[in-house]
Amino acid sequence: MPEALKKLINTISYLPWIWEKSATKLGFFLLNANQNYLDNFTESLSSIQTKVKRCDSCGALVDAGRNKCYICESSTRSSWIICVVEEYLDMLTIEESGQFEGKYHVLGWAISPMNGVFIWDLSFEPLFSRIKEHDGDVELILATNPNIEGEATNAYISQEIAKRDIAYKTTITKLSRGLSSGYLEYADNITIINALRDRKKI
Repeated sequence: MPEALKKLINTISYLPWIWEKSATKLGFFLLNANQNYLDNFTESLSSIQTKVKRCDSCGALVDAGRNKCYICESSTRSSWIICVVEEYLDMLTIEESGQFEGKYHVLGWAISPMNGVFIWDLSFEPLFSRIKEHDGDVELILATNPNIEGEATNAYISQEIAKRDIAYKTTITKLSRGLSSGYLEYADNITIINALRDRKKI
């Protein structure tokens, strides 16, 4: 196999959820692809980190020219309900259900020392600031993934709020146990709707 093709396949194989056989197929696909497609693909790939940024308020992904996402800018969304998610994909999953009318806060992942993710790596302080600056009571919906990392993240948020001067104005709820263990982004709309509807106060 030519060295350039082997290098391409090896690079593709580092992508998550891409096995060796899939990487090989993708490598051959790119080798035989139309040049216009390759040019567009290369441009999109090389500019993705400069053309996408985080919302200044919630941490969702937005175009580089915007400061806030359309949800944070919306005057019809309930600003006193904040749904805390680990990643942007989790936010999109809940949005697709069409049942949530509040706003979001994207942490950037969950606390996971084994994976090199610590408290200071995540967007906790901006979350606490949003609660403090809000004029009135706030409901915080913890919508982290139903696994050890998600539970550790929920525990940290609850503990921090309890010892800060925002505890009196914050009600913390959690998605119901209808979610199976794993990742929120893979849940179907009915499951998400029920999990939101049946959320429990903690």
